[in-house]
Amino acid sequence: MSGRAWGVLFVLCGAIFLEGIDVAMLNVALPSIREDLGMSTGMLQWVMSAYVLGYGGFMLLGGRAADLFGRRQMFVFWLVVFLLFSGLGGFATEGWMLIVARFVTGVAAAFMTPAGLSIITTSFEEGPQRNKALLVYSGTAAGGFSIGLVVGGLLTAVDWRWVFFAPVILTLLILIAAVTLIPKSPRPDRAGQTMDLGGAITVTAAILLLVLGVERAAHATGGWTAGTIGASLLLFLVFILIERKSSSPLVRLGIFRNGGLVRANLSGMLFAAGFFGFQFVAVLYLQELRGWSTLETSFALIVIGIDAILSPTLTPKLVAKFGNTRVIFGGLLLAALSYALFLPVRADWTYLAMFPSLIILGLAFSLAYGPLTIVATEGIDEEEQGVAGGLLYTSFQFGAALGLSSVAAVNIGATDGTSPAALLDGYQAALIVPLVAALVAAFISAFGLRSRSGIEESGPSAEAVTETKSAQPVEAGR
Repeated sequence: MSGRAWGVLFVLCGAIFLEGIDVAMLNVALPSIREDLGMSTGMLQWVMSAYVLGYGGFMLLGGRAADLFGRRQMFVFWLVVFLLFSGLGGFATEGWMLIVARFVTGVAAAFMTPAGLSIITTSFEEGPQRNKALLVYSGTAAGGFSIGLVVGGLLTAVDWRWVFFAPVILTLLILIAAVTLIPKSPRPDRAGQTMDLGGAITVTAAILLLVLGVERAAHATGGWTAGTIGASLLLFLVFILIERKSSSPLVRLGIFRNGGLVRANLSGMLFAAGFFGFQFVAVLYLQELRGWSTLETSFALIVIGIDAILSPTLTPKLVAKFGNTRVIFGGLLLAALSYALFLPVRADWTYLAMFPSLIILGLAFSLAYGPLTIVATEGIDEEEQGVAGGLLYTSFQFGAALGLSSVAAVNIGATDGTSPAALLDGYQAALIVPLVAALVAAFISAFGLRSRSGIEESGPSAEAVTETKSAQPVEAGR
C-alpha cells in the first residue's frame, strides 16, 4: 500500500479504536458514576442502553447517508459531534444529562463507523490489499476495547469524568489527521436518488424498539417486552413494503441475495451475543463472587486483547491459505470451545484455570471478526458499501444487546439466593447462552463451506497468495 493509503487507514483505525476504548472505559467507570451522581441501578443501566440505542438504531441510516452525501463528509462531521458530546458527558451533573450525551454519542458513532468502513472498502481494491486493511482495522477495534478496560480503571481511580475527557483529546487528534490525510472526493452523483425518508423513519424506529425490547428484557415485564418487540416487527414489515415500492430505497432488498453478506450478518450477530454475554458473566464472577477489584478484573480480561496482535499478523496468513469462510468457521468453533472450558467454573478457580478460556477467546475473535467484515462487504457495489457496513455493525450491536439481555435474564432466573453456591449456579446457567450462540453461528457459517462461488469460500487464487505473501513484511513491520 502507498504511504497515503497507510495514512488513511491510520486515521480510520484511530476512529474505531476510539469507539472501542470509549465503550470499555465507561463499563469500568459505572460504579463510580452511580455513587457520584446518585443514580439508581435502573437509571445507571440507561447510561449504557442509551449508547446502544443510538448506535444500533441509526446505523443503517448512517450507512446510507455515507453513500448519498459523501463518506469523508459524513465521517468528519460526525467525528466532531462525537467529540462535543463525549466532552459534555464529562460535565454532567445529573444522570439524565449523561444519558442524553451518551445517546447522541451513540448516534454519532452510528454515522461515523459505516462511513469509515466504506472509505476503506472503496479505497482499497477488493482482494488481498483490502483484506489486509480490514484485518488491521478489526485488530485495532479489538485493541481499543481491551486497552480501554485497563485505561478506564486507571482514569476512574483519578476521576470518572476523565473517562469522557480523555476521548475528547484523542478525537481531536484524529479529526486533525482526518482533515489532513483523507483525500477529498467528488460529491456523489445523487441524480434520481433521494433519501428514502419513509424507509429511514420506519427502519430506525423498528431497530430502536427491537434493541430497546431486547436490552430491557431482563428488567421489564413479559407483556412490555412482547409489545415492544411486536411493534418493532410490525414496523419492519412496513419498512419492507416501503422499500419494495421506493425508487431510491434506503436498503435495496436485492442486497440480501448475497449469501456471504447474509451469513456474515447472522454469524456476526450471534458471535457478538456470545462474546459480550461471556464477558458480562466473567466480570460478575470475578467481582461479585471472587471480590476482585475493577482494575484486577481489567488486567485479568486483557489477555483476550491478544486479538489486536493476531488480527493483522496471523489472520491474513490463514485467510491467504484457507479462505475467509474456513477461518471464520474455525474462529467460531474456538469460541464455543472457550465457553465450554469455562462452564465447570468453581468458586476457588485460580487464574491459571481461567486462562485457557480467555486466551482461546482472544484467538477466536482474531479469526472471526475481521474475516466477517470482509465477507459482509465483498462483492457489493461501491455505491452500497455504506449500507453493507451499516448492516454488519447493526448486526454486531444488536447481537451484543441480545447476548447481554439473554445472559442477564438466565442469570437472574437461575440464581436462588446470595450465597456463593447460588451465585455460581447462576453464572454456570448463564454461560450456556454464549456456548449455544457460538455453536449456532458456526452452523450458519458452515453453509458457506460448500460454496465455490467466491474467494472467501474456496480460498484465494495463486496471484492473491503471491500478493499477500509479498505484503507480509509490511505486516511484520507493524
